[in-house]
Formats: sequence, C-alpha cells, structure tokens
Amino acid sequence: QVQLVESGGGLVQAGGSLRLSCAASGRTISSSGMGWFRQAPGKEREFVAGISRGGGVTKYADAVKGRFTISRDNAKNTVYLQMNSLKPEDTAVYYCALSLRLIFPSSSAEYWGQGTHVTVSS
Repeated sequence: QVQLVESGGGLVQAGGSLRLSCAASGRTISSSGMGWFRQAPGKEREFVAGISRGGGVTKYADAVKGRFTISRDNAKNTVYLQMNSLKPEDTAVYYCALSLRLIFPSSSAEYWGQGTHVTVSS
C-alpha cells in the first residue's frame, strides 16, 4: 500500500517562502510521475506542478510559473515543492499525487496524500 505524507505547510506572509515535502512509503517513486495539486476553499482541486520519473521534465500551472519549483530525490523517495514569492491567492490545501502510468499525475492519479495547509497572509 502506497502512502504519501506531505509536510511543510503553514502560515506565511505575502512575499515569503515555504518548502513542501512529500515522503512516500510502500513503493519506490523512481518509476512514477509525481505532482502537486491544491484546493482553495470553495474551489475545485487544481494542478500546480508535475515532475517526470527521472526529474528531467517538469510542468507548472501558469499561476505559479517562475515562483514555484518542483524537485524530487528518488534516493529519499521524496518530492518537494519550493514556493517563493507567495501570494494570498496561493492559500490552499496542497496535495501530493503519484501516477503509475502518466508522466505527470492528473486529477485521476492513483495515490494521494492527506494534504498540508498553506495560508498566505496579506
């Protein structure tokens, strides 16, 4: 059974930074596409960033391009999301996802974490 556990969320002022981590267990992530999604209050879950198996290909939502960076350490079975220049509109629950078949996880990814809260104050 695959488990994904996110950490690193919290409260930060606008313009600040946070680094989210997603630690996987039960399966090595080296053969899987990994990604981050977020869900703000009253909104649908949306794609934030994705990274291919080896880390050579990444994809970002337009809203976070140039501010967020996704990375992975397959040896540690962990994926990261470095978030800089945070804005109040980045406030959401952030979820880690693993895809068994796709280069990047989609909304139908097979495995999800429980989420970590990020609140950006103005």
